[in-house]
Amino acid sequence: MNDSPVLVVGLGNPGPKYVGTRHNIGFEVVEELVGRNYANFSVHKRSNTEIAQLPGLIVAKPRSFMNLSGTPIRALCDFFKISPANVLVVHDELDLDFGQVKLRQGGGDHGHNGLKSTSRSLGTKDYWKLSVGIGRPPGRMDPATFVLKPFSKQEQDSVPIMAADAADLIEEHIRTL
Repeated sequence: MNDSPVLVVGLGNPGPKYVGTRHNIGFEVVEELVGRNYANFSVHKRSNTEIAQLPGLIVAKPRSFMNLSGTPIRALCDFFKISPANVLVVHDELDLDFGQVKLRQGGGDHGHNGLKSTSRSLGTKDYWKLSVGIGRPPGRMDPATFVLKPFSKQEQDSVPIMAADAADLIEEHIRTL
């Protein structure tokens, strides 16, 4: 790993209204990662985020809405001098079955507005993305409505396991850098 820290950002929407929704699975993953390292988040005013600093790693939750996530991510990169190649963004993914996780570098945003904002602000799509599968909406439900709904009672039991699996994958990935 080079001298630059790795920035891991969980995407989600701020506020109690969005806690437990599919769109906030990125927050759940980074909260798991920070919690297992006995660390805490604190406000980083210059970037409008909450961050936790671990050895060689900065973990963040933007305090902006999902569609505006790129601005605080860019502010963190500038403040901590982190290149996009050392950024990993954790996000919900409609095109993966519930519970699946997939790590990739670069590539498209799959219509995800948080990733679009991040790519626009970083000036590149060449950063790491950890997609956490939330599945497709049932029937003809609008995907925008689906992602803002809480997980079903049946799914809620699996969310901590999903978050732990995703956090495991992040830790494995960081060891390879």
